[in-house]
Amino acid sequence: MNYLAHIYLSGDNNLVTIGNFIADGIKGKQYKTYPKDIQIGILLHRHIDSYTDAHKTFRLSTKRLHEKYGHYSGVIVDILYDHFLAKNWKKYSDTPLDEYVETFYDSLETNYDILPLRIQKMMPYMLADNWLLNYASIEGISRVLDGMNRRTKNRSSMNEAVVELETFYTEFENEFSAFFEEIIASSKEKLNLLKKELYA
Repeated sequence: MNYLAHIYLSGDNNLVTIGNFIADGIKGKQYKTYPKDIQIGILLHRHIDSYTDAHKTFRLSTKRLHEKYGHYSGVIVDILYDHFLAKNWKKYSDTPLDEYVETFYDSLETNYDILPLRIQKMMPYMLADNWLLNYASIEGISRVLDGMNRRTKNRSSMNEAVVELETFYTEFENEFSAFFEEIIASSKEKLNLLKKELYA
Protein backbone atom coordinates (compact mmCIF):
# COMPACT_ATOMS: atom_id res chain seq x y z
CA MET A 1 0.00 0.00 0.00
CA ASN A 2 1.18 3.49 -0.78
CA TYR A 3 0.64 6.81 1.06
CA LEU A 4 -3.08 7.37 0.51
CA ALA A 5 -4.10 3.86 1.53
CA HIS A 6 -1.92 3.93 4.65
CA ILE A 7 -3.42 7.26 5.67
CA TYR A 8 -6.98 6.06 5.05
CA LEU A 9 -6.48 2.80 6.96
CA SER A 10 -5.30 4.71 10.04
CA GLY A 11 -8.81 5.75 11.10
CA ASP A 12 -9.60 9.21 12.48
CA ASN A 13 -6.79 9.78 15.00
CA ASN A 14 -4.32 12.33 13.57
CA LEU A 15 -1.31 11.01 15.50
CA VAL A 16 -2.00 7.39 14.49
CA THR A 17 -2.16 8.64 10.91
CA ILE A 18 1.14 10.52 11.26
CA GLY A 19 2.75 7.38 12.72
CA ASN A 20 1.51 5.28 9.83
CA PHE A 21 2.77 7.86 7.34
CA ILE A 22 6.31 8.14 8.76
CA ALA A 23 6.74 4.42 9.57
CA ASP A 24 9.04 3.48 6.68
CA GLY A 25 11.74 5.67 8.16
CA ILE A 26 11.45 4.23 11.69
CA LYS A 27 13.61 1.14 12.11
CA GLY A 28 13.34 -1.67 14.66
CA LYS A 29 12.43 -0.61 18.20
CA GLN A 30 13.05 3.07 17.46
CA TYR A 31 9.24 3.47 17.37
CA LYS A 32 9.19 3.25 21.19
CA THR A 33 10.69 6.76 21.42
CA TYR A 34 7.45 8.26 20.05
CA PRO A 35 4.12 9.03 21.79
CA LYS A 36 1.78 6.03 22.06
CA ASP A 37 -0.61 7.03 19.27
CA ILE A 38 2.30 7.44 16.86
CA GLN A 39 3.64 4.05 18.00
CA ILE A 40 0.24 2.56 17.14
CA GLY A 41 0.44 4.11 13.65
CA ILE A 42 3.94 2.74 13.04
CA LEU A 43 2.97 -0.77 14.16
CA LEU A 44 -0.23 -0.60 12.10
CA HIS A 45 1.86 0.35 9.05
CA ARG A 46 4.07 -2.71 9.56
CA HIS A 47 0.98 -4.92 9.83
CA ILE A 48 -0.49 -3.47 6.63
CA ASP A 49 2.78 -4.04 4.73
CA SER A 50 3.18 -7.67 5.82
CA TYR A 51 -0.51 -8.43 5.24
CA THR A 52 -0.36 -6.87 1.78
CA ASP A 53 2.84 -8.61 0.66
CA ALA A 54 1.45 -12.03 1.62
CA HIS A 55 -2.05 -11.53 0.17
CA LYS A 56 -2.96 -13.73 -2.81
CA THR A 57 -4.86 -10.95 -4.64
CA PHE A 58 -2.02 -8.46 -4.29
CA ARG A 59 0.39 -11.14 -5.50
CA LEU A 60 -1.86 -11.74 -8.50
CA SER A 61 -1.44 -8.07 -9.43
CA THR A 62 2.33 -8.14 -8.95
CA LYS A 63 2.70 -11.35 -10.97
CA ARG A 64 1.38 -9.52 -14.03
CA LEU A 65 4.33 -7.11 -13.78
CA HIS A 66 7.06 -9.39 -12.47
CA GLU A 67 8.66 -10.47 -15.73
CA LYS A 68 9.38 -6.89 -16.77
CA TYR A 69 9.85 -5.08 -13.43
CA GLY A 70 11.15 -7.81 -11.11
CA HIS A 71 11.28 -6.84 -7.43
CA TYR A 72 9.90 -3.37 -8.25
CA SER A 73 6.52 -4.98 -9.10
CA GLY A 74 5.24 -4.66 -5.53
CA VAL A 75 6.14 -0.96 -5.36
CA ILE A 76 4.34 -0.36 -8.66
CA VAL A 77 1.18 -2.17 -7.52
CA ASP A 78 1.22 -0.15 -4.26
CA ILE A 79 1.06 3.00 -6.40
CA LEU A 80 -1.57 1.60 -8.78
CA TYR A 81 -3.79 0.60 -5.86
CA ASP A 82 -3.57 4.16 -4.50
CA HIS A 83 -4.84 5.30 -7.90
CA PHE A 84 -7.91 3.09 -7.60
CA LEU A 85 -8.53 4.23 -4.03
CA ALA A 86 -8.39 7.88 -5.12
CA LYS A 87 -10.52 7.23 -8.20
CA ASN A 88 -13.19 5.36 -6.19
CA TRP A 89 -12.85 7.53 -3.08
CA LYS A 90 -16.61 8.20 -2.71
CA LYS A 91 -17.12 4.48 -2.14
CA TYR A 92 -14.88 4.58 0.94
CA SER A 93 -15.40 8.03 2.47
CA ASP A 94 -18.12 10.65 2.86
CA THR A 95 -15.46 13.38 2.96
CA PRO A 96 -14.47 14.63 -0.52
CA LEU A 97 -10.91 13.62 -1.39
CA ASP A 98 -9.64 17.20 -1.74
CA GLU A 99 -10.92 18.08 1.77
CA TYR A 100 -9.54 14.85 3.24
CA VAL A 101 -6.12 15.49 1.72
CA GLU A 102 -6.02 19.12 2.91
CA THR A 103 -6.86 18.01 6.46
CA PHE A 104 -3.97 15.55 6.34
CA TYR A 105 -1.56 18.18 5.00
CA ASP A 106 -2.65 20.53 7.84
CA SER A 107 -1.92 17.75 10.33
CA LEU A 108 1.56 17.25 8.85
CA GLU A 109 2.30 20.95 9.28
CA THR A 110 0.92 20.97 12.85
CA ASN A 111 3.12 18.00 13.77
CA TYR A 112 6.12 19.09 11.70
CA ASP A 113 8.58 18.98 14.63
CA ILE A 114 8.08 15.27 15.24
CA LEU A 115 8.45 14.25 11.59
CA PRO A 116 11.70 12.51 10.59
CA LEU A 117 14.08 14.71 8.56
CA ARG A 118 13.42 12.68 5.40
CA ILE A 119 9.68 13.45 5.62
CA GLN A 120 10.34 17.13 6.40
CA LYS A 121 12.45 17.36 3.24
CA MET A 122 9.83 15.55 1.16
CA MET A 123 6.87 17.64 2.38
CA PRO A 124 7.36 20.73 0.18
CA TYR A 125 7.32 18.55 -2.96
CA MET A 126 4.35 16.55 -1.75
CA LEU A 127 2.30 19.68 -1.03
CA ALA A 128 3.39 21.63 -4.12
CA ASP A 129 2.44 18.79 -6.47
CA ASN A 130 -0.46 17.58 -4.29
CA TRP A 131 0.57 13.96 -4.66
CA LEU A 132 -2.39 12.46 -2.82
CA LEU A 133 -5.05 14.21 -4.89
CA ASN A 134 -3.19 13.58 -8.15
CA TYR A 135 -3.26 9.82 -7.61
CA ALA A 136 -6.82 9.92 -8.95
CA SER A 137 -5.69 10.51 -12.55
CA ILE A 138 -3.56 8.33 -14.82
CA GLU A 139 -1.51 11.44 -15.60
CA GLY A 140 -0.84 11.90 -11.87
CA ILE A 141 0.19 8.24 -11.46
CA SER A 142 2.44 8.60 -14.48
CA ARG A 143 4.27 11.49 -12.77
CA VAL A 144 4.66 9.43 -9.57
CA LEU A 145 6.11 6.50 -11.53
CA ASP A 146 8.46 8.87 -13.37
CA GLY A 147 9.71 10.18 -10.03
CA MET A 148 10.19 6.67 -8.65
CA ASN A 149 12.12 5.66 -11.75
CA ARG A 150 14.45 8.65 -11.37
CA ARG A 151 15.06 7.64 -7.76
CA THR A 152 16.31 4.25 -8.99
CA LYS A 153 18.58 6.08 -11.48
CA ASN A 154 16.32 4.77 -14.29
CA ARG A 155 17.15 1.14 -13.47
CA SER A 156 13.57 0.14 -12.65
CA SER A 157 11.79 1.41 -15.80
CA MET A 158 8.82 2.04 -13.49
CA ASN A 159 7.82 4.99 -15.63
CA GLU A 160 6.73 2.51 -18.30
CA ALA A 161 4.26 0.72 -16.00
CA VAL A 162 1.48 3.12 -16.98
CA VAL A 163 1.27 0.99 -20.16
CA GLU A 164 0.36 -2.09 -18.10
CA LEU A 165 -2.04 0.01 -16.03
CA GLU A 166 -3.92 1.04 -19.15
CA THR A 167 -3.74 -2.42 -20.76
CA PHE A 168 -4.99 -4.32 -17.69
CA TYR A 169 -6.98 -1.51 -16.11
CA THR A 170 -10.11 -3.57 -15.36
CA GLU A 171 -8.14 -6.49 -13.93
CA PHE A 172 -6.10 -4.24 -11.62
CA GLU A 173 -9.21 -2.37 -10.49
CA ASN A 174 -11.12 -5.57 -9.71
CA GLU A 175 -8.16 -6.94 -7.77
CA PHE A 176 -7.83 -3.71 -5.82
CA SER A 177 -11.55 -3.70 -4.91
CA ALA A 178 -11.48 -7.30 -3.66
CA PHE A 179 -8.25 -6.79 -1.72
CA PHE A 180 -9.17 -3.44 -0.18
CA GLU A 181 -12.32 -4.72 1.52
CA GLU A 182 -10.21 -7.34 3.26
CA ILE A 183 -7.42 -5.01 4.33
CA ILE A 184 -9.94 -2.52 5.74
CA ALA A 185 -11.28 -5.26 8.02
CA SER A 186 -7.79 -6.49 8.95
CA SER A 187 -6.56 -2.96 9.72
CA LYS A 188 -9.55 -2.17 11.95
CA GLU A 189 -8.98 -5.37 13.90
CA LYS A 190 -5.24 -4.66 14.28
CA LEU A 191 -5.89 -1.05 15.29
CA ASN A 192 -8.25 -2.12 18.09
CA LEU A 193 -5.73 -4.71 19.27
CA LEU A 194 -2.86 -2.21 19.33
CA LYS A 195 -4.94 0.32 21.28
CA LYS A 196 -5.72 -2.34 23.92
CA GLU A 197 -2.06 -3.43 24.11
CA LEU A 198 -0.49 0.01 24.34
CA TYR A 199 -3.12 1.54 26.62
CA ALA A 200 -3.56 -1.52 28.85
